Amino acid sequence: MLLRSLLSLMSPGGSRARLSILIYHRVLPAPDPLVPGDPHADDFRWQMRLLARSMNPLPLDEAVDRLQAATLPARAVSVTFDDGYADNAEVALPILREAGVPATFFIATGYLDGGRMFNDTLIETVRRLPAGPIDLTPEGLGQRQLDTVADRRELIRELIGRFKYQPAEQRTAGTETLARRFGLKLPDALMMTRAQVRELAAAGMGIGGHTATHPILTEVDATTARAEIQRGKADLETLLDRPLRLFAYPNGRPDRDYAAAHVQIARECGFDAAVSTAAGAARAASDPFQLPRFTPWDRTPLRFGLRLARNLAEPRERRAA
Repeated sequence: MLLRSLLSLMSPGGSRARLSILIYHRVLPAPDPLVPGDPHADDFRWQMRLLARSMNPLPLDEAVDRLQAATLPARAVSVTFDDGYADNAEVALPILREAGVPATFFIATGYLDGGRMFNDTLIETVRRLPAGPIDLTPEGLGQRQLDTVADRRELIRELIGRFKYQPAEQRTAGTETLARRFGLKLPDALMMTRAQVRELAAAGMGIGGHTATHPILTEVDATTARAEIQRGKADLETLLDRPLRLFAYPNGRPDRDYAAAHVQIARECGFDAAVSTAAGAARAASDPFQLPRFTPWDRTPLRFGLRLARNLAEPRERRAA
């Protein structure tokens, strides 16, 4: 009750309303020491129960409409997922339905039905590397020692940083070459199937665009950026036989990962709103094409609730200029 009262003070309804939008990527069936930032099913369950008890969860499209109409309720929150991982349907969906919490899933369509994102190629490669010394000279990382989980986490962090801002084709080729060089067989069922996207939609969950192959938009030319955004939208509209209203910028940091030109492209492609990964809570004056979101990393209900409150207190939103 104390948390609910605090959140009501910080997030009133009507014209002074603030909308909290949460970002998730994966919900794992069990803890994974190589990706400690991703919640597992037990954590996600209590988080959704806390939202249902202390906040007013709304579908993101409804929340955006009500924010602009000044009819948003107090303590409004929307849950979103990026990328399109299979565990969103297999693990997260049953928990969302159990808690009565709607969510919106932003899907990078180029990875459906057996694709794999570059970061997962790196994570799964490092997971399978043998313990002991590893020669990563071709990757510019020299000789490395893999004796502990911490060693593997650090190597994953460095590899993702090295590949992240490369052009998409170069990035994919480089990460796949690394796996082949060590003769590793990687999983090919990490991302959703088209049937799972339909399953989410049939369950009443929202579906949004996230490009086709998840390029960092500032790292590609305007023609490529537009084609990626349009292709992702068209893929999902064909799959679901309905218009797509919402878009999420890949990686999503204003000016670093997308710019004002990409905001205009999203408008021209027919979306009604778009979300970034800048922290904060949206208000009536927010740009509907640069709505802020944040990631709730905390592993206890108290810290999770306090982070919700702190995010509401963010003084201003960052936007692409």
